[in-house]
Amino acid sequence: QVQLVESGGGLVQPGGSLRLSCAASGSIFSINATGWYRQAPGKQRELVAAITSGGSTNYVDSVKGRFTISRDNAKRMVFLQMNSLKPEDTAVYYCHAVILTRSSGPKYNYWGQGAQVTVSS
Repeated sequence: QVQLVESGGGLVQPGGSLRLSCAASGSIFSINATGWYRQAPGKQRELVAAITSGGSTNYVDSVKGRFTISRDNAKRMVFLQMNSLKPEDTAVYYCHAVILTRSSGPKYNYWGQGAQVTVSS
């Protein structure tokens, strides 16, 4: 069994910062791409930021310059540092990872349980 567990969500005022963490555990051979998605009420889930095992990153335009994704491969963790938060960043944030559970096996998509981020004064 593979699990992704997120932490770090909460309520913050506009202009504030939060850091989301996601820890992977279980029967893992390797972790390929990882990312953070978010879903606001009444909207579709969107990719916020992604990072490959080699460290290449990409971001949705609305968070460029404000959010930073990073990962610690040894600890099997991925992070999302969110600065200059805006009310429109309010959403449930989901960690995602593409994981091999064995060397010769297929890749599977795994999701965290979601972390609520609310930006409000």
